[in-house]
Amino acid sequence: MADTIEELAGTSVLFRSGDGAPVRDERDATDLIGESMFRGARWVVLPAECLPEDFFRLRTRLAGTVVQKFANYRMGLAVIGDINHHVEASDSLRDFVRESNRGTQLWFLSDTEAFRTRLAGLRG
Repeated sequence: MADTIEELAGTSVLFRSGDGAPVRDERDATDLIGESMFRGARWVVLPAECLPEDFFRLRTRLAGTVVQKFANYRMGLAVIGDINHHVEASDSLRDFVRESNRGTQLWFLSDTEAFRTRLAGLRG
C-alpha cells in the first residue's frame, strides 16, 4: 500500500503506509521529510511499526536525531500505534512521550482518529 496525502483541518498530511519503508536512521528521516515536502505535506503520520526498537530506547539517541530532523524542517510528526510496552519499560520514554504530547511538533497517539481530532483542535 502506498503512502497517501490527505487534507485535514486545512493541513496537508502524509500518511506513511504500515508496510512502507521504515525510518531506521537520520537518512531515512530525511528521505521521508523530503518526500513529504515534495508532496506538500506539513505533517507525517508514521505507524509505530515503521520505527525500529532502538527508536524507543532513548539512550541510542535515534529518537532525538529523528525528532530533531523533523523540527529543523518544521514538519510535524505523529507516531501512531500501541507503544505501551515500550513506555512501561522506560521511565525516560514515558516522560518523553508525555512532554511531546503537550507540544505541537511531535505526538504519540493510539490511532489515526486521535490524530485527526488533535490536529483539528490545533486549527480550531
